[in-house]
Amino acid sequence: MFKHWLNVLLGAIFEVTWVVGFKHADSLLAWMVTAIAVYLSFYFLIRAGRVIPTGTAYAVFVGLGTLGTTTVGILVFNEPVNLIKIGLICLLVVGIVGLQLTTKGAD
Repeated sequence: MFKHWLNVLLGAIFEVTWVVGFKHADSLLAWMVTAIAVYLSFYFLIRAGRVIPTGTAYAVFVGLGTLGTTTVGILVFNEPVNLIKIGLICLLVVGIVGLQLTTKGAD
């Protein structure tokens, strides 16, 4: 089961890469890296979806991507942060962990 969730995690990491790339790419190389990240992001999600229920895999994928993108925005690009944003991120993490713990069939 771990390797299937690892595919979701890898997909989410590449999702963060391409989301940041869409906003900050300013050269051909940066755009090429962004395009490769898009491909790899969905490649890993599709692999995970073969075993993990698709809705669950996608929800965790998007949740981790949102968590990662928000974290990169705060830590790297000095985006504003407040208690409400932190609370909502914590709620998102609870949902992601809950989906992982309650998903059967990814053995």
